[in-house]
This record gives sequence, C-alpha cells and structure tokens, in this order.
Amino acid sequence: MYFHFLAPAKTWMANAEGIAAAPEATLLDSWLEVARDGTVTVFTSKVELGTGVETALAQIVAEELDVPFTRVKMDSGDTAKTIDQSVTAASRTLERGGPQLRQAAAAARQELLKLASAKLGSPVEKLLVENGVIKVAEQPGQTTSYADLIGGRHFNVKITATGTGWDMKVAPEVPAKDPKRYRIVGTSVLRVDLPGKFTGEFAFTQDVRVPGMLHGRVVRPPVVNSKAQSVDESSIRGISGVRKVVQEGGFVGVVAETEWAAIQAARALKVTWSAPTTKLPANADEVYDYLKKTKSYRDRTAVDRGNPESAIATAAKTFQATYRWPFQLHGMLGPSCAVADVRPDKATIWAGSQGPFYTRKRIADLLGLPERSVQVVYREGSGSYGRLESDDAAEDAALLSRAVGKPVRVQWMREDEHGWEPKGPAQVMTVRAAVDGQGKVTAWSFEDRSFPWTEAMGNPMLASRQVGLKGTSEGFQNGIEGGGQVYAFDNQKVVAALIPWVQPDPTPLRTSNLRAPGNLARTFASETFLDDIASQLGVDPIEFRLRYLGENKRLTEVLRAAAQRAGWQARPSPAPATKGSKASGRGVAVADRANTMVAVIAEIDVDKTNGRISVNRITVAHDCGLVVNPDGLKNQIEGNIIQGISRALLEEVQFDSSGIRSLDWGSYPVLTFQEIPEVDIVLINRPELPALGAGEPAIGPVPAAIANALFDAVGVRLREAPFTPQRILRSLK
Repeated sequence: MYFHFLAPAKTWMANAEGIAAAPEATLLDSWLEVARDGTVTVFTSKVELGTGVETALAQIVAEELDVPFTRVKMDSGDTAKTIDQSVTAASRTLERGGPQLRQAAAAARQELLKLASAKLGSPVEKLLVENGVIKVAEQPGQTTSYADLIGGRHFNVKITATGTGWDMKVAPEVPAKDPKRYRIVGTSVLRVDLPGKFTGEFAFTQDVRVPGMLHGRVVRPPVVNSKAQSVDESSIRGISGVRKVVQEGGFVGVVAETEWAAIQAARALKVTWSAPTTKLPANADEVYDYLKKTKSYRDRTAVDRGNPESAIATAAKTFQATYRWPFQLHGMLGPSCAVADVRPDKATIWAGSQGPFYTRKRIADLLGLPERSVQVVYREGSGSYGRLESDDAAEDAALLSRAVGKPVRVQWMREDEHGWEPKGPAQVMTVRAAVDGQGKVTAWSFEDRSFPWTEAMGNPMLASRQVGLKGTSEGFQNGIEGGGQVYAFDNQKVVAALIPWVQPDPTPLRTSNLRAPGNLARTFASETFLDDIASQLGVDPIEFRLRYLGENKRLTEVLRAAAQRAGWQARPSPAPATKGSKASGRGVAVADRANTMVAVIAEIDVDKTNGRISVNRITVAHDCGLVVNPDGLKNQIEGNIIQGISRALLEEVQFDSSGIRSLDWGSYPVLTFQEIPEVDIVLINRPELPALGAGEPAIGPVPAAIANALFDAVGVRLREAPFTPQRILRSLK
C-alpha cells in the first residue's frame, strides 16, 4: 500500500462555474436526478464533517428508491445547487435532514412508478422495484429501469414543501417505505469518505486550488475594535512576491504570490494599533466571579414544578454545591482555510462551512452583493465540532480577493486558530437539593450561568466587525439540557441564565457553540451532585438514579444495559480505601440530548503520588431511535468518548489580561492515542422511532462519569474541570 500526500490535480482544481438559477424546494429536480447510467445524485445542503452523515443520508435515499447504495452520489453544500436545509449541527442532520431526503426520494419513486405503469401497461400496485429495475409482479419478463424512464432528463414535477431549514416538510403526503422492509438502512455500509482520507487523495478545503490564485494572511489587532493608526509598507519591501497590503477600517492583510511570502509579510508588517478600549479578564477566577455575581439578561427555564424553595427551607437535610467549567477550544486539527474569487458582480467561496447558506449571507452582507450573487461551495475542512458554523477564513479571503481582483486563498496559522477561534464559553453552575427523613429527594434547584455566543447566527465574523458591520443578534445561548431534568423530582426548577459579556467589545475570548454546547458542564454538575447525595445516603449510584427516572423507560433501559455490559456490582461510593499508590474506581452518568438517551460508565485508575488519572474502560449504552448505520454510529460514539475524556482531563484555555496564552498544542494539550481507553458500546435500535442525533449526545456524560469514578477511587470530589493532576493532588491533601 502507498499513500498520496497531495491530492491529484484533477481533484483539487476547483470549478468556478457561473451561478445558476436558484433551486426551488417545490421542484423534485432540486432534490435529486437520475443519470443515463442509473446513478442517482442527491442534492443537499447537509455536509460531511467527518461524522459519516454523507453515507447515512445516501443509505436513506437508496433504501427509499430501491437502488444499490453504490449508485447513490451525494452533491453537498453548494448553495447554487441545493435547498437550504439549515446548518449541519446540533445532532439534527439525520433527524431533520434525513426525512426531507427520504420524502423527496419517495416522491421520485412514486413518479417513476407512474412512468413505468404507462410504459408497461400495468397498474402501479402490480409493479415491483429491485435495484432500480421495475417489473410487473405477475410477468417478470416485462421490465424497465429508472435509467430507461428518465435517465439524464428532468422530472418536471412539483412537490409539496412547507416550512424552511430544519423545519421544512417535503412531500409529506407521499407514503414512505415501512421500516420493517428496510434492507439498506440498518446495515453497516462502509463510509464513502474514508478511503480517500486513508490514502491522502481526499481533497480538503486546504487542497483547493484555483487558476491565478494568490495567497493571503491577516494581521490581527489586540481586540477587534482596535484601529490601524499606521501601516508601514516599507517594512516588507524586501520580501519578494508581495502583491498588496490591504487596509479597510480595522482589517489589515497582505496578499502575495506564494504562501511563504504571505506568511513572511504578515509577520514583518509593522502596524500601529489604537489602544484597545477593553482588556481580557486577568484570570479564570475573575471570570467565574463575574458570572456568579452579575445579573442575567435572559433566563430559560427547562422545568419548573412545585416549590423547590419551600421544600428546601423545610427539609430534613439539604445539599448545595457550585461547579465551574472553563473556556475550551474546538481545537481543529487543520486551522481554518478558505478560497474566494470576488468579481464586481459575483463571488465564489470555497470553504468548510457547516452552514453554507449562513456563510453566503455573511459574505453578501460584507461585500454588499445580493445573496444570489454569492456562491458557497463546500469543501470539507479538517475538523469542526461547531467551529465552522462561524467561518472566519471565508470573510478574510473575500475581502482580500476583492482588494486585488483575483482569487485569494487564506490559511490561518495554528496561533491564529487557537488565539482567535470562538471558544466554548465558561460556565458556573449552582445546584441545591433537599432530602426528607426517608432519604427521598424532595427538591432540586439547578442554575447554569454562562455567556452568550458572540458569534451567533446574525452576528458578523471578525473581518466584518473590523470593517464596521454591526451584529443583529444579542447573542445565542448554550442549550438547556443536562441540568437534572431527566429525573422526576416533586419540586424541581432548572434554569439556564445568560450573563452579559464581561466586555462590550469582542476580544480573543470570542464564544460560540462547541460540541454539545453547555451540556458537558451541566451534566457534570448535575450527575456528580446526584452522586454526592447517593453517597451520603449510602445508596448505590445506579440504584439511586433508577428511583427517579419515573416514566423515562428509554433512559432506564440504557442505564440498565450499560450496567449489565460493564459488570456493575451494586455498592455505595466511594469504594473501600486501598493501600498503595494506585486506586481504582468506577462512575456512572446519564444524559438525554435531543431525545437521544445515553448512559456512560467509566473505569479509571488514579496514581495518588502524582494525581494522574488513567481511563481504562468506557462502557456506553446508546439509544438514538432508528439506527441507520451501526458501524458509522459506533464511529460517532467513539469520537464523542475520546473528545469527552480530553475535555474532562486536559482542556482549558489559558489567558491573562494581555491575551490568550494557549496558542499551540503544548499549551493546550489534547488526548493522545496512547491514552485512549477501551470503549465498549451497546446500541439499542428502535426502528419504531425516527433516526435521532448521535453527533453530540455521547460526549455529555463522559466528564461526569470520570469525576464520579475519581470520587469512587479516592473519595475526593472535584467541582471544576479539567481534572488535572494539580487539582487532584490539592484535593487529596
């Protein structure tokens, strides 16, 4: 076997075709087409982020059309070819986008059967379809095929399409196939994107090349609102190949003939910036203190039942604890990259955006062009986890391309990505509970306090802000799941409070959605707090949870399934103390995210001499409704577990008042291959339910399960992540 370290030229030369008429959701041809050879091409704005959704969506279409999976091709993320099905995020691609493509395929199958009926002279109900071939049930010699009926031609058929984005309903009146007849959905079809990635032939955003393309880099100020008071172009005269220094408002960049020349010029260019009007907080403690004491401007209540305050005031025993979760990076392996070709009347952008239509609107606003004059062509980036919903490099490239009148490629450096990417925001959570004389939890009060996403839908990115564009959104909020609302307490209140940003102006501590936004922190707080109560009452942690899951039969089942697979032996935590430097423990946590049910059991060792945790085994039971691709689903769960361990044990953005200090992998470590534990997965398939999300749910319980295992092993409770050796040693002492 050999590997290509550069993709073949024919795959990474981009195609700068003109912009066609906008597809319409009510036209069947906007969703799919059948080629002369019978190949089916599906058009979708849902994009492959390395999670396997391209394969799963193709399975859904192949199933509905009764064609071989290998004959379905996905054309994804091109705003000139696809309907806006909203951003690929929130574990909603299969749940929302899957039914849209299924129904479009069902409508196409219905039309093809009508055409076959006319051609074969047989009623539709007498026709059978197998591998794209239609035959008369009682006369198997009479056949035709999809290719014969419509190959290379348009359907020219109107279908029903109501709503927009995630909520769009496509051809709801057309009956889809009964799940009992599925042959392709539910099987472990090999992922279509992986072979090229294994051999190095896959074309990522970083591989896009356009004829005549130049290279750009942006010079960033201390904060977004700093203005360039002077730019000394003479400071880079000695660098060969520099084409132009671009200055527009607070935006400063360089364009050069080669990438190396652009890098040198950006580093050497002398820019005098105006004094920043704001500074970063001095440290994390200052941020947590601010979050805890500042009045919120928006509260979202997940559950409000009974009177928790009264129950706590009159309880036999009460519990209270505060938990802290840090700013964390998306940590994409490949830093942001985009290519833009901006002409006076149109622009073409090649980018890895999770929301091509979001990026299109932002670029149109930035350039002052109609949205239909901007085409965003999706090319997968190297990593995401929510990062590429806020696609900064596309705006950088657009401004630089407009300035020179040629295509420009912008590749961020590692220090740019770590320093300026929007972080998952810090959170402070306070949990209180009451227990009566019989050991029953009678009240539960949970408050999560966090910052809004400065890079939310409707808000411009860095480059737009630097040229003076204003946002239209006051800030989006982390989700609300994970605060203990899965449990049926008589008196219960779960609130997520949004705190105004500590700075009025964007700084390098920009914020946005990071995988399972807010969910890790809230689940960490609620699930470890519940374990504390169980421990003080002398009850096994799983038995204690089962008491309060009420009618949630699916979550009960995943919890029991995880316990059985892990060989859980009932006893209270912590475990009896052991002699020696090493202690072992096990911990459990559960979560319900977007109606996907997950239970995680962590088994760890703790070295009491240095405070290091070794995660040995993670057992996961997972119920996301109908399983489309079991192996692909396991890939997703494994990725969630690995990242969850990394965020629990290692990841924390370091900063002070002068700036971000976590600018490389040394100062922001992530889990290594050697530290990955055994991951044992139990899949619970429910074909009677729709396919639900799997991109995020499994990560949520991981930090809580590890924290509970730590308590089980050594009897100390950490209420701040990450669980570093230093924090563990301090707790042990």
